Amino acid sequence: MPIIIAILAAIGGAIFWWARSNPRDALSVADDAVTIARNAPRKLAFRRQTKVHPVEGVDDPRIAVAMIGEAFIQLDDLPTSDMRARLRDMTRIVWRLSDDDADELQSLSHWLVDQCGGASPAVSRAARRLYKLDGAESWNDIERLIGGLTEGELSDSQRGALEDVRQALHLRVG
Repeated sequence: MPIIIAILAAIGGAIFWWARSNPRDALSVADDAVTIARNAPRKLAFRRQTKVHPVEGVDDPRIAVAMIGEAFIQLDDLPTSDMRARLRDMTRIVWRLSDDDADELQSLSHWLVDQCGGASPAVSRAARRLYKLDGAESWNDIERLIGGLTEGELSDSQRGALEDVRQALHLRVG
């Protein structure tokens, strides 16, 4: 244990002296680290544009569908940890994602729902964006995701939101 502490102290000292002797490089490295953290959602094909709502930067239909799923579990009450875990599991099942990809997709969809100002506006905005991306091709994914989340029991607000999705995707009931 003392050897590990000594090694960490030596590394910390070297970093301190390097930053002290090269302040511009140290600031540049720190700025790069902040930029990487700020742009983490880009890993999932999200691009940020000025004066455009973040949902309009979504380029992957999976993100829009996951956003609809996140909004569905938020429609009635605050989602429980079990509901969030079920959403994560359903995204893994529907798209055969790894654990890390499912976690990133869930955190990004949660952030996007928050950016919309609530679950109800997020459903309609995500559905409109989804229609622009691939028309009604993702409807089966939405049905599988929502079906797995709600297990066939929809509340009134969830039924209304599902109808909004159908309308946004230009689907006929029947």
